Amino acid sequence: MANRLAASTSPYLQQHRDNPVDWYEWGDEAFAEARRRDVPLLISVGYAACHWCHVMAHESFEDEATALLMNRGFVAVKVDREERPDVDAVYMSATQAMTGQGGWPMTVFATPDGEPFFCGTYYPPRPVGGMPSFPQVLQAIGQAWTEQRHDIEHNATALRDALASATPAGAGVPAALAHETLEGRTATALDALATQYDARSGGFGGAPKFPPSMVLEWLLRRHARTGDERALAMAEGTLEAMARGGMADQLGGGFARYSVDATWTVPHFEKMLDDNAELLRVYAHWWRATGSELARRVVEGAAGWLLREMRTPEGGFAASLDADTQGVEGLTYVWTPQDLVDVLGAEDGAWAAELFGVTPEGTFEHGTSVLELRTDPAPGERGRFDDVRARLLEARDQRPQPGRDDKVVAAWNGLAIAGLADAGALLDRPEWVDAATRAAELLWSLHVREGATGPRLARTSRDGVVGRSPGVLADYADVAEGYLTLFSATGDPVWFERAGALLGTVLAHFRDDAGSFWDTADDETDAVLARLQRPQEIADGPSPSGPSAAAGALLTYAALSGSAEHREAAEHALDRPLAVSGRFPRATGWPLALAEAVLDGPREVAVVGHPDDPATHALVTAARAGLAPGAIVAVGGGDSAFPAQAGTPGSPEGDDAAAAGEHTVPLLRDRTLRDGRPTAYVCRGFVCDLPVTDAEALRRSLGARPA
Repeated sequence: MANRLAASTSPYLQQHRDNPVDWYEWGDEAFAEARRRDVPLLISVGYAACHWCHVMAHESFEDEATALLMNRGFVAVKVDREERPDVDAVYMSATQAMTGQGGWPMTVFATPDGEPFFCGTYYPPRPVGGMPSFPQVLQAIGQAWTEQRHDIEHNATALRDALASATPAGAGVPAALAHETLEGRTATALDALATQYDARSGGFGGAPKFPPSMVLEWLLRRHARTGDERALAMAEGTLEAMARGGMADQLGGGFARYSVDATWTVPHFEKMLDDNAELLRVYAHWWRATGSELARRVVEGAAGWLLREMRTPEGGFAASLDADTQGVEGLTYVWTPQDLVDVLGAEDGAWAAELFGVTPEGTFEHGTSVLELRTDPAPGERGRFDDVRARLLEARDQRPQPGRDDKVVAAWNGLAIAGLADAGALLDRPEWVDAATRAAELLWSLHVREGATGPRLARTSRDGVVGRSPGVLADYADVAEGYLTLFSATGDPVWFERAGALLGTVLAHFRDDAGSFWDTADDETDAVLARLQRPQEIADGPSPSGPSAAAGALLTYAALSGSAEHREAAEHALDRPLAVSGRFPRATGWPLALAEAVLDGPREVAVVGHPDDPATHALVTAARAGLAPGAIVAVGGGDSAFPAQAGTPGSPEGDDAAAAGEHTVPLLRDRTLRDGRPTAYVCRGFVCDLPVTDAEALRRSLGARPA
């Protein structure tokens, strides 16, 4: 018989619907039941693609005897960290404070009011390596709750106070960042990062290695702005190493979560939407900067994977693919030499084994190998290469496939919209932009509801049903970023206006007294969490932190709108992460990338002309090819040539703007054709250059590669 999780919208929680554990979802019902029974909460946090979450579920949560201990002594609460990042953030802080480390699965014991008093991660079903078994932990906690209640409640209070005191104070508003301060901080951060660079294998630090997407974006921008060859060398060395190693899916495109070794050979096989969305964008920017054929191939592979394997029927993008297939990690993806021969025949099989590094000894487990591509095939063998990859992918598709967490996470879909729209515009792939547009429409129609002070965003949906968790800061900011990128790619001002509306909610409900941002809205912060610690994550994780993401979207919106309020809010939000960037450059990659944009202006490019005019197309292509860090590109009609773009279709302000010959995007207002020809206007730091009608001149002014 299924438990309460059968009604959840989270695929991760659904995976536990048949456990004999009497699970509750996070919420008032669980807290009330714990108070009624006077027992602790057992809060288990994980996510669908987490390998060790599955292991602990199979070993403990599916075990009748263990479930009996959980049900008798506790109210068990299951949390999807991707659906409730606010819950995860607070209890992860507690786990790290108590144990010195954290990770998933996360196991937290708390009072009926949610105050944690004992924290850990994975526990085995039997004692091993000095680690107690999960049943031992349950029994010990239950006994302590009965016999040492005063000590437990005292420790919980002390931990709560410690967490509260760790929340950054909101005293004083820092001055907007001066350029000389930014220059110094970015230079210091680059020096610190260079000491961590792995010149032999690419990347930073040792094993395991995670894709440093935001750091790579910063390095590309820094080289574009300053010509610093160290920055380009570290970026290219890492981008190429990741693309050629086993973390990259050499057949189906996209990237696994991370490499377990320092050489990018063996991945942890789960595939995450946020990772791939960001990598798609940074590889597109590498191609823009250098014309690298490898970069283009990676972009095409990643975009193809997103559209082929991650799209939901409603038009959004699923959260992740599991690391495991039928309980075995990597089963879908690894090969032996004989596997290759079976699919390709003896001659092509031997050729593929040499090309992809498949050996009898294997690079993974049990004599299997992960496909790598350390060198490209000879120029005359590109057709053979494409044919072999297609045949191997077709054969792989017939194997058992990993499970898919098909919930739609707003923030991660915002990143995917930005990546697809940006890459689609750069590489002239309208189908990618169309896919981004469909996802953007889904978020607006399903995840957004109108609130008293502006639109409110739900974090997740599944199968067209919106979830109950409110959007956190990263959701609002990443969706706004996606919408602004989509506006740049399509010229449709509805995306500019919707981004502005979401950012209005950010400014109204997420700002703290110091000008930075909380991760939760002032009127939607979970009451239990509010007593512990209102989350405010400064460091970037796999994706930009909420404040960093907000700064990026605010900076872009300010450039398009001319809003001083949005510009100041962006710079204030950057102050705290940039203050620690010299010590922690790998955790502040996106703020550093945004700092390069601030130092460059960012440059604002408005192109006006009829879309069917080849001269307009040439100017738009030149504008998008520019390497100026964080350059903002807006495209419009000029002289009201596009009345449909003068405002949001169907809106009164759109109709009025069209009648008045005004564009609703201020950067495009009063931009007219020069001598009847399509024209580009470039501004930087509140100063504008003379309009240009020559595409090559525009390319040179924006630092683009020659056409």
